[in-house]
Amino acid sequence: MARTVLVVTALEDVTADWVVAALNQREVPVVRVDPADIGSGLTFGFRLDAHDPSWSGPLRTESREVELEEIGAVYYRRPTPYGSRFARLPRQQRQFAAAEARHGLDGVLHSLCSAVYVNHPAAVARAEFKPGQLKTFVELGLRVPTTLVTNDIVAAREFSEEHPSVVCKTFRGLPPGEDGRTGAIWTQRVHHEDFDDSLSVTAHLFQAEVPKVGDVRATVVGRRVFAQRITDPRGALDWRCGDWNDLVHTPVAVPAVVETALHDYLAASGLVFGCFDFALTGDGSAPDDWWAIECNPNGQWGWLPDAPAITEAFADILSTEGTSSSS
Repeated sequence: MARTVLVVTALEDVTADWVVAALNQREVPVVRVDPADIGSGLTFGFRLDAHDPSWSGPLRTESREVELEEIGAVYYRRPTPYGSRFARLPRQQRQFAAAEARHGLDGVLHSLCSAVYVNHPAAVARAEFKPGQLKTFVELGLRVPTTLVTNDIVAAREFSEEHPSVVCKTFRGLPPGEDGRTGAIWTQRVHHEDFDDSLSVTAHLFQAEVPKVGDVRATVVGRRVFAQRITDPRGALDWRCGDWNDLVHTPVAVPAVVETALHDYLAASGLVFGCFDFALTGDGSAPDDWWAIECNPNGQWGWLPDAPAITEAFADILSTEGTSSSS
């Protein structure tokens, strides 16, 4: 009997929907859970015995129940923050309840001995820091733009004067505002006269601009690599800021040395999956055309033309490696 795949994500998650549908087609048992549903809609009773290092016991949603020992793989997507679950409580109670849920429920779900994680949330948390990503890229032989991380106006002005063109990027996405709406801060060119004392308030990421002719999104799932060249007809510095329907996607072959570096990066980071972004300065046939920008360890891929193939790659990992048949 195939072992169960646990999908950990919010209710509205189209990307997870596709993977769940692919697993259902293969008749692989799936239980989908959002930990923020903790309460009458999500109950559990986990036990650890003195001589057995494996957690056991039931996890129950309103429609499904699974024993922890039945779980062979965990697809960890984008669960709702616990704070949303307890939003109506006073601040101290809200923070306490959220922390207890995270350390209790998440603490067990992150510690399933026999499960394959795609990806393990602890590995995702470690791999989200861009300075560490860039360091690892260089160690693996990938080209990266010269980079400055600073809150010092003098250092920023000196860096800007050293390079013909400098861009500023954010480390993280813009969080939701008071009205719940999210926004974005796109990559933008900056000049030394733009800097003032407000720069010291927080950290900034500056890079020497790469004279790119396009971008590449390389999605790696296990040993499979899906690479699409992305061209913006407007020639925008950041292709994300326009109409995505206008973008031109073209499959591109990844040079062997670059592909090896991608797999080595995931292995070094404890990841099974990652979305890599590159700036391209040529036709892509030479490794020196590829400039590594970042790796999102929990990136979106549903908008890509090869999303159906990526979906099947996820189903392969979760059903083959995580749910092998057992008597």
